[in-house]
Amino acid sequence: MSVVGFDVGFLNCYVAVARAGGIETVANEYSDRCTPSCASIKHRVVSLFSLIKQVVTNCKNTVQGFKKFHGRAFSDPYVQSLKENMVYDIAQMPTGTTGIKVMYMEEEKVFSIEQVTAMLLTKLKETAENALKKPVADCVVSVPCYYTDAERRSVVDAAQIAGLNCLRLMNETTAVALAYGIYKQDLPAPEEKARNVVFVDLGHSGYQTSVCAFNKGKLKVLATACDPLLGGKDFDEVLVKHFCEEFGKKYKLDVKSKPRALVRLYQECEKLKKLMSANSSDLPLNIECFMNDIDVTGKMNRAQFEEMCADIWARVEPPLQSLLEQAKLKKEDIYAVEIVGGASRIPAVKERISKFFGKELSTTLNADEAVARGCALQVHLPLMSCLIQIPL
Repeated sequence: MSVVGFDVGFLNCYVAVARAGGIETVANEYSDRCTPSCASIKHRVVSLFSLIKQVVTNCKNTVQGFKKFHGRAFSDPYVQSLKENMVYDIAQMPTGTTGIKVMYMEEEKVFSIEQVTAMLLTKLKETAENALKKPVADCVVSVPCYYTDAERRSVVDAAQIAGLNCLRLMNETTAVALAYGIYKQDLPAPEEKARNVVFVDLGHSGYQTSVCAFNKGKLKVLATACDPLLGGKDFDEVLVKHFCEEFGKKYKLDVKSKPRALVRLYQECEKLKKLMSANSSDLPLNIECFMNDIDVTGKMNRAQFEEMCADIWARVEPPLQSLLEQAKLKKEDIYAVEIVGGASRIPAVKERISKFFGKELSTTLNADEAVARGCALQVHLPLMSCLIQIPL
């Protein structure tokens, strides 16, 4: 049996295994190391791939973004606030928790969040088994540092449904720190002053920061701070709102009335956001047969985008300030600032973090795969369990 690390994100998942003397992020059957965090339920088939098309053509039965529902009651105000921007339906389970309503075997059925997550974990388990050529039962699964006990128990239940023995849930901030420190050869000796490193993880659905003290063979997490409501999705929302208004005026289209059109717009806005990170000139947004056989077109540049996101930029610095206050450190005490997460690639985000600490940012880690690698490292380093000084 082999133990693997699973990073189950809001949009994408990664699977890491230890072999050949190192940690490897394994690819799925499509030779892609990134697996979409969604399940498309159609007739009797639960499909986890070819999902870019499924999200559009089978949008009512394609479940994504369900990570936010773990351990939450259906009546939770936060759950109710998410309903507006979802193209699939949610419903209340007999236990009061949130379920997802889909058509399965030609009848309406409500799946629990644990069941849907188990579908995803089952596929990730198969990916790991195909790479290792042996059965996989034990795993370490990453969770955001702000998850409550109920949310964590929900993830463990999902792993059990998938036939996995979850050895531990590992905070994403701790996984990133472990992936950073394990191969560093120049860390100070245990008796010397520790090296303080800040990790900033801005993903699609959450913003997490931590500051860790490193010595050879020792990692101590000094403090963590977060904004669970800030993520890459907020930037997408700004673009979607802008183009919904523009297309309404220009083409007389009510985009939000058509789930399929709304999904396509979200996909195109995410692509546009990524392009603007590398290009400051005017960029086009073109969608053929968008609604009612109408082709739509628009444009955006980075300066406009940054102006539209003024309220979001203001939320980047408070968790960093809270982090230093909790750890009782000054900016001069920080050796390096490492950034990970997909949204950390946005130039304005990097600029504000760099300006706050007054130093160049470090990108020595793979921004997408660092969490999964940290999880895989944890299970193959029994001594590290006692050397990592934080409740995991």
